[in-house]
Amino acid sequence: MSALAAIRSVVDYDSEVGKISQFLEKFVDAGGKKQAALDDDDSDALMCELSPGESGTKYVNMLQRVANRVDDSVEVSLDDVRAFEIQSSGGHPPFAFASSLAYRIENNTKCYVELFSRAIDSMIPEPNESAMHDPDADVLDVLFQARRDRDRRDRDAVQAVERDTTHALGTQAEGPNKQMLGAELFPAILTRRYTVRFVPRTNQAAQAVREIGASQIGHLVTVRGIVTRVSDIRPSMVVAAYLCDSCGCEVFQEVKARQFTPLTQCQSPRCTDNRSRGKLHKQTRGSRFLRFQEVKLQEMTDQVPMGDIPRTLTIHCYESTVRTLNPGDVAHIAGVFLPQPYTGFRALRAGLLADTLLEAHYIRPLKRRYDQLASELTPELYMRLAQLSRDPDVFSRVSRAIAPEIFGHEDVKKALLLLLVGAPTKRTKDGMSIRGDINICLMGDPGVAKSQLLRFVAKVAPRGVYTTGRGSSGVGLTAAVMRDSVTGEMVLEGGALVLADNGICAIDEFDKMDESDRTAIHEVMEQQTISISKAGITTTLNARTSILAAANPSRSRYNPRLTPEENINLPAALLSRFDVLFLMLDRPNHDDDLLLARHVAWVHAHGRHPTAADLGGSAAAGDGSHEEEIDMDLLRHFIAGARARNPTLPRNVADYVVGAYVQLRQQYKSALDAASSRRVGGRSSIDTGIGANTRSNIGNTTPRTLLAILRLAQARARIRAADVVGTEDVDEALRLMDAAHVTLDSQPASSSGIFGERQQRSDPVSAIFSIMTRQLATLQAVSPSSSTAMPQLNYSDILSRARDAGFTEADLSRCLQQYEDINILQVNLTRTRITFVTAPNASD
Repeated sequence: MSALAAIRSVVDYDSEVGKISQFLEKFVDAGGKKQAALDDDDSDALMCELSPGESGTKYVNMLQRVANRVDDSVEVSLDDVRAFEIQSSGGHPPFAFASSLAYRIENNTKCYVELFSRAIDSMIPEPNESAMHDPDADVLDVLFQARRDRDRRDRDAVQAVERDTTHALGTQAEGPNKQMLGAELFPAILTRRYTVRFVPRTNQAAQAVREIGASQIGHLVTVRGIVTRVSDIRPSMVVAAYLCDSCGCEVFQEVKARQFTPLTQCQSPRCTDNRSRGKLHKQTRGSRFLRFQEVKLQEMTDQVPMGDIPRTLTIHCYESTVRTLNPGDVAHIAGVFLPQPYTGFRALRAGLLADTLLEAHYIRPLKRRYDQLASELTPELYMRLAQLSRDPDVFSRVSRAIAPEIFGHEDVKKALLLLLVGAPTKRTKDGMSIRGDINICLMGDPGVAKSQLLRFVAKVAPRGVYTTGRGSSGVGLTAAVMRDSVTGEMVLEGGALVLADNGICAIDEFDKMDESDRTAIHEVMEQQTISISKAGITTTLNARTSILAAANPSRSRYNPRLTPEENINLPAALLSRFDVLFLMLDRPNHDDDLLLARHVAWVHAHGRHPTAADLGGSAAAGDGSHEEEIDMDLLRHFIAGARARNPTLPRNVADYVVGAYVQLRQQYKSALDAASSRRVGGRSSIDTGIGANTRSNIGNTTPRTLLAILRLAQARARIRAADVVGTEDVDEALRLMDAAHVTLDSQPASSSGIFGERQQRSDPVSAIFSIMTRQLATLQAVSPSSSTAMPQLNYSDILSRARDAGFTEADLSRCLQQYEDINILQVNLTRTRITFVTAPNASD
């Protein structure tokens, strides 16, 4: 078999290093250009704008900071490289990008990292202060400084010997001392206290994980995804140092793979000449380690084709890129796409196959934290926020920016705005933490846009996680025990609640979740921690998140004939942990339905929600003013500014809250007493939907209700940019908590039966028997031939209809027992059929 033909590269890498040095030395950014364009008379102003020891060039200043140990990385922007090439073309038309240096860097990034490092090594300046005299200097800095001083003395001695030898013999000679000196020179990577990272072009589009292929190996690519797992930071060896016990020489070995074979015998010229083959001992202090972190990046849901599952890519972060990403972050990651051969037994099984990874160079989070947003305000955004804060009705105006494509639900949107803003977390002197995050549950009929509200809130929040109850398990919500792919140890992988730490976790279809899985979030909703004790791991994870849940009633739609507790069908221990529980009922109304239909038609016709100007004369002219539309970016910055405030609770407002809470407790006690008395006298009117004149009670009024009032009031004070909580904030919090009852209290005094007739019997036995007679009449009307035999009914069908009417299975059993005693009907032993011995009259 003939050998492969050797192809010589057409790229002269020595000339490339020269071009790189010229770029690093002469490139001036936009700010530097402005300074360089100053006249000679303004030279003093130029020196004032520059820091001591800095020049007007961007990368020379960057290298000075690296030499002074201020920075540990050199970020080279490909846009700067391209701009410098165009500027250096001497006025000629810009050449094609495919023949530029930026193109070659983008397509051979790993090689050009070494070329840039060589250029930087040759031009990096001396530090302003020597490491030998700096008490805060790194140990390696002192060690390298001492070794450099020794090498300088040895080099001077060797040069002196060479000069004497050359003068005596008249020829250039190379003695053994120089060979020994060359063996002890430091590798370049050992002395580099920086890393070179490339910033991609601004017009380079981010790709999905599945779009990166083999043709892009070695290229600088940008990928978008969500971080699912982040490993611990571990040291990664790049240079191993050894000390010979025979000659005392230092031997260095560069490590360029995941595994390496340590050196055991000295190969220095002294040991070779003496044939001693000294034994090498590894010196950890003289070795070079890099901070290493492995990140798992998963595709976003909008990048996954139909019927496929998300793909995952391994990201390797070194030095300054570690601790940049957290689980749950959505980011653009630019790096070098590289193959990674398998090692160990996996290599035997994989054969020629190899895994792939991305060596991160530049990371840009797409959803920045609130503190980052507050610190990155532009003058334009600052003016818009200041104008918005001066609006006396800022609460209602900003709440209208919550899911503007959804019509109505003003109170629900106000509550969601309070959830996004939240209240400050309190920590007592004894270490107890009182949560400030607000939990909200949206329960209502299908088609009231609960899921859309959840998705919008999860999109606005910097750390928002959206999941469903049926597709989530207790382990998926809390934490799972996984095996680390690097070390093989058992580690914890956070679930949805851990990924949403310091954010919002939106759980849709909350009622479809299994009860065992639902109990996993009880601790999170109050203590905001997750206690884990499994697989030998006992720890507590932070889950400082707000829970936004959406659920349907127990029978898919809200049944007014059942009590609120029977409709909601959630345990009291879980309901008490929600600060606000909204019942979003779908009730036909001509005016509301007309406005809703017009709004939906406008959104589908124009692809956006209607503004005040789009509504025309009725709404826009009525106000006489046009409000500025609040976009997503302005909404995030407003929430970030509001969360930075910490309003206090004055004494008079605290007394006001205490009085309101005591009044709520008394109303709750009165409702319990009235319900108890009605149970003694018979079935209550609210249970059957007849004469519901009393206040509907949803959930329990517990001490957690008091904390919920305080949290809602503080969140509204944050929105008003107030330093103290006012009584109007408490009133608004009480109004929002009371708004869930309005729909129930608006039920008619007398409701119709399930067949469109008004119920006339409140006795459960008579009412259930009336249901059976009507059902029997309906069956006989459909099938007249069945009237000759003894008619039969399905037990499960009658039980379902009785429950729809607001009765229980015990009421049905009591009805069947009474009519069976008087020989009207019979029930089989398996209780599946009800047979009428005597055909009843439908009017009974």
